[in-house]
Order: sequence, then C-alpha cells, then structure tokens
Amino acid sequence: MKYIILVITFAFALFLISCSHQQEKKSGEHTDSTSMQSMEYYTCPMHPSVISDKPGACPICGMTLVKKIMQHETSSTGMDNLKTVTLSPTQRVLANVATAPVERTSSARTVSAVGVVAYAEPNQAKVSARFRGRVEQLYVNYTGQEVKKGQPLFELHSPDLVSAEQELILALSSAAASSGNDANSSQRTLEATRELLQVHFGMTEDQIAEIESSKQARMSITFHSPIHGTVISKDVQEGQYVDEGMVLYLLVDLSNVWIYLDVYEKDIRYVKVGTSVSLTSDTYPNERFHGTVTFIEPVINEETRTVRVRIESNNPSGKLKPNMFVQANIDVPFTGKVFIPTSALINTGKRSIVWVEVKSNVFEPRDVVVGMSSDTISEILSGLNEGEQVAVSGGYLIDSESALREPSAADPHAGHRTQKVNTPQTSGQTPLSSSDQGQNHKEMKSK
Repeated sequence: MKYIILVITFAFALFLISCSHQQEKKSGEHTDSTSMQSMEYYTCPMHPSVISDKPGACPICGMTLVKKIMQHETSSTGMDNLKTVTLSPTQRVLANVATAPVERTSSARTVSAVGVVAYAEPNQAKVSARFRGRVEQLYVNYTGQEVKKGQPLFELHSPDLVSAEQELILALSSAAASSGNDANSSQRTLEATRELLQVHFGMTEDQIAEIESSKQARMSITFHSPIHGTVISKDVQEGQYVDEGMVLYLLVDLSNVWIYLDVYEKDIRYVKVGTSVSLTSDTYPNERFHGTVTFIEPVINEETRTVRVRIESNNPSGKLKPNMFVQANIDVPFTGKVFIPTSALINTGKRSIVWVEVKSNVFEPRDVVVGMSSDTISEILSGLNEGEQVAVSGGYLIDSESALREPSAADPHAGHRTQKVNTPQTSGQTPLSSSDQGQNHKEMKSK
C-alpha cells in the first residue's frame, strides 16, 4: 500500500514539473516574439536582400542602409498588416504624401485628331454630253471658276437635235389640224416628241416652249449649271466634238465640306455620331471652325491602327479648302462618374494601383480599372468608392516602402521580385553584417 502511495506521489510531482517547464517555455517564446517585433535592422532600398544589424553602406551599390523594423506576424491580423503601409507623421511629411477624395462628378475628355478637308459627296455634280455633237461655244472657260445654278456652261450642236426639233414642230402642226381619233394620235405623238427632247437631249420646258412658239428649230442647245458651286475640272474646248456620256465639267458646292479624321482605336469609343467637333488650321491660326460627326467607318486601318471619322462642316466663307490639313478636338462629356486625380495612379504595366488611406497614416494598395484618362483626372470604373481618400503625391514612395517587405499573397508586388528579403526568422538568428553580406555576394558571383 505504501508503495502505491509513493508511486502516485512521484507521478504527481513529475506532472507539476512538466507543467511548470511548459509554462516557462511559452513565456520565453512570448518574450522572444515581443523582442523580435521591436528588433531593428538595416537594409538597402535597392537590394532588399542586404541586411545588417548596424548602420553602414550597401556592399553592392554603396547606398546608405535604411533602418527598418522586423515584422513576423503570421496571424490574420498580421496578414492584413502586410497589405498596408503605416507611416509616422514625420515620414508622411518627409515623403510629401498628400491625399484627395474620390469624387463622383461631371467631366469631359478631349479627343485630338488630325484630319484633311474633302469634297462633300452629295454636293458634287457632273455635267456630261447628252448626245453626240460639236461644242459651239463655252461660257465657262477655266477650272476654279465659280458658277451659279442655272448659269450657261456651253452650247452643243448636233444634226440629231435639229431633226428632233423639226419633228416637234411637225407634231405640233399635226395636232392642231387633226380632230377626232386622229387628234388623240397626234397628241400622243406630240407628247412623245417633247419627252424625247427633255430626256435624251436635255432640253428644259422653257426651251421646248420657245421652239413651239417660234416654230423654228434651233441649231444648238445651251446647257446650264445644275448647282451653285466651283468648277473642279473642265475637260472640253470650244469647237471640240464630244460623244454621248462624255464628262465635260465637274462642279462642287464648297459651302459645305467633309473632313476625314484619323482617330486612334483607344479613343474611338468616346466618339459618337452627332458629337460636336472644334476645328483649327495653321492657315487661320486665330479662327475656329465647327463641325459634327456624321459617320464612323466600321473598320480599322491595320497599318496606322486608326479609325476614319467623317466630319461635316459649314464653309460659307470658303476658307476650308479641299486637301487642307486641320486639327480637331472632340469634347466628350462624362456625367455621374467616379474620378480621381491622375497623379494617384501607379501603372505597373499590367495593372493600375491606387494607395487608399484606410486609417490615419495607414495606406493599402487597391487594384482599379481605369476608364477615360487625361493629364489631370481619370475615370475609375471599379475598385474605389466615392468618398475614399487616395494618395495623390508620394504614392511611389509608399510603393517603395511596401516593396521592402517580404512578399506574400497579400503583397501587391508578390511574384514581381525574384529576390526575397532575408529577414531573421527567430530571435536566435543574428542579421548579417555589411562585411558578411559583401563576402556572400562575392561567393555567389564566383559560383
């Protein structure tokens, strides 16, 4: 019985000793962890792998080492801390970090493009020979001459024209002398002759009426300008014989012109039919012209990566001349969108990052999708909420601060660096001195 009591007593004593040892171990671990959190070390901003326990210079590039505080939290709170960068008030002032709110406001983007003036296709007219004959007289003798609608252009003589006019006179006399059924037949012949002179020979109703009243055939017919415009080309000379369908004049009304712009494909989404356009030209630097987008071509030029946009502009003074180069500005309004200053954006090449101040002097990186952007403001499609504060200056310094941390899944730069920071992992490890780091670097290079 005494033996059993001794065994129980000895086992209980061992249990108490074991519990006491474990408690001391946990206390020691807690003390070590606390010391690690407050432990300071020095590292190179350009080479984070260089770590020293005292101030000095980087053995690789010679830069002065920067003092840092070691972080080894692995809890959920610590993982959240890896997403953020905390600055002291002094660091914030020295880094010139300023913030601005995310605002929902109205703005406008200006799309700039270069264009060339061209003829408005609906304002062109070709004057052709309606029948074979000889040009008796030219009233418009040179290219560039302005003509008015109905102004005589040339006279054309043809034996076929004279024969048709004589048939008209005979049909008119026959219709006047006939009666009954013959009168109906004569009237139909008269109408057919009139139609022949109008459709084939191009005579006007006034010219036909003049022949009917005078009862005399004209040896030539005068052709008139169908529009008010400018002679762009003249391919006829006085006394020249022409064939049916031959183009003699090309007339264009330049009071309204088309302008073709080459808009880059990244900007074409902002250009809509009906959008107003402001135009300037080096020829008239102090004048501004206006136009409207009337057509956007459905294909992209594979060589220039631009889309052709057609602008229609009134040109009553005639200052916009075909083949003249112009500069166009298209103002695209945006209403009710979320905007931030463009200086807040940090482009990494594949994505855009904004540093958001989640608490006082605590910044977290945020991936954003950028819409339209200008030199001053940028539209944010997703990633930010109205009213949040973003860093508009000093963002790159904050980004550099976060780059010195050990990369993790929460680090926005994880995977972008190929060399990790060799921070001590336990309180028992001592950071390498500057001379040790230099020796290791030489050994790595020799290998």
